[in-house]
Amino acid sequence: MDAHLILWPVFAQILLTLLMYLVLAARKARAMRDKAVDRQQVALDNKLWPEDTVKVSNNIANQFEAPVLFYALCLAFLGLNAVSAVVLFLASLFVLSRYLHAWVHTHSNHVPTRLRLFLVGYLTLLVMLGVLGWELALR
Repeated sequence: MDAHLILWPVFAQILLTLLMYLVLAARKARAMRDKAVDRQQVALDNKLWPEDTVKVSNNIANQFEAPVLFYALCLAFLGLNAVSAVVLFLASLFVLSRYLHAWVHTHSNHVPTRLRLFLVGYLTLLVMLGVLGWELALR
């Protein structure tokens, strides 16, 4: 399998992060336009934005947590030329879980659903780490 295929899920994960920045900008612009915030106050305290804006801001912070491990794993698989159909499936599953998590986080913010989606991503990373360990042990 072409190892470079692993870059597609990486691309999709980076795209999610960039899309969340666009959503954040749109929600902040709407809050300012609707005069829902005091510009001087929100410049000093990010939590003073409306709830829908804070949700997106919090989600962006999440994109620099577990996904960082995902990037490292994908680069390791790429560097070892160890990308398989299983690895590609796991990487895609992780990214899908992050998109769904972001949707729930920035809309209903239903915590039990968010937790389940987080666990899907977390367990996927654990399996990816196990596969990487197996690949390393075989070398």
